Amino acid sequence: MRTRLAAQTPDIRHDWTLAEVRAVHDMPLLDLVHRAAAIHRTHNDPSDIQRASLLSIKTGGCPEDCAYCPQSAHHKEAGLPRERLMAVDTVLREAAAAKEAGAHRFCMGAAWRQPKDGPEFDAVLAMVRGVRGMGMEACVTLGMLSPSQAQRLAEAGLTAYNHNLDTGPDFYGDIISTRTYQDRLDTLANVREAGIGVCCGGIVGMGEGVSDRAAMLQVLANHAPHPESVPINALVAVGGTPLEDRPPVDPLDLVRMCATARIVMPKARVRLSAGRKSLTREAQVLCFLAGANSIFYGERLLTTANNGEDEDEALLADLGIPVARPTLAAAE
Repeated sequence: MRTRLAAQTPDIRHDWTLAEVRAVHDMPLLDLVHRAAAIHRTHNDPSDIQRASLLSIKTGGCPEDCAYCPQSAHHKEAGLPRERLMAVDTVLREAAAAKEAGAHRFCMGAAWRQPKDGPEFDAVLAMVRGVRGMGMEACVTLGMLSPSQAQRLAEAGLTAYNHNLDTGPDFYGDIISTRTYQDRLDTLANVREAGIGVCCGGIVGMGEGVSDRAAMLQVLANHAPHPESVPINALVAVGGTPLEDRPPVDPLDLVRMCATARIVMPKARVRLSAGRKSLTREAQVLCFLAGANSIFYGERLLTTANNGEDEDEALLADLGIPVARPTLAAAE
């Protein structure tokens, strides 16, 4: 099995079995990274590591009960106050600052189950138009979407919609009870039908098994087309959430996930996302070698800490990847 897997140079596929994905994930680590690096260089520029900035535009009070999330109204001991949607002008100032600091993509997250049509959704559309007008990619995560909402976001110029599966379908019910796996798949279908790029991945370290991790990647890899972006997150265990006592993720588990995602989705942007602050420089470099080609850029994610911009600039510079600022030209 080892020789056959290592020797393959597969075309882009959408018919992976769970056993095949698990076999890839479980390859000897050096063989796995070597294969992923070769596929990465076949389909992508290895010096292209996108920097995305993330802002919580509406924090706390979410009615969902996701066990990992301090924004859930179910986890009051997490102590995260409920805040209103930020003003459009405030968000666009944050976006301009992120661009000036070197971000290529500006991502906006709102703690909603599903946005309601009306003034707040109109404000999000204005944010999207403003970010696109600055020449940056725009991504939002707002919970579930109806087909009409997805279409309006597309008309505003949205580049991508983030809606993670979080884990494989068998473990999903251990983490979330307020929306189903099919609910998530339906939103992804609405996003794709509207012509918006799909950003969808999951979280490692919630107590799932390796087969659950492989199952999540199998679901994504069998979408046609593949998601344009696949975030690989390590659980950040936040006090007051049901997962607060989960042990830290082994960095090599993240390497395996990045490599497996790269092999089964060769052209996707594999995003080394939450939990990166706990990784050494060497572990991050190994993830890049294995096919990760995006990081969140800036000292804060939605509610948790992230690596500092100076630290990331130094790391990228040491890899020979200068932090070029995006051009000032407006988006088409």
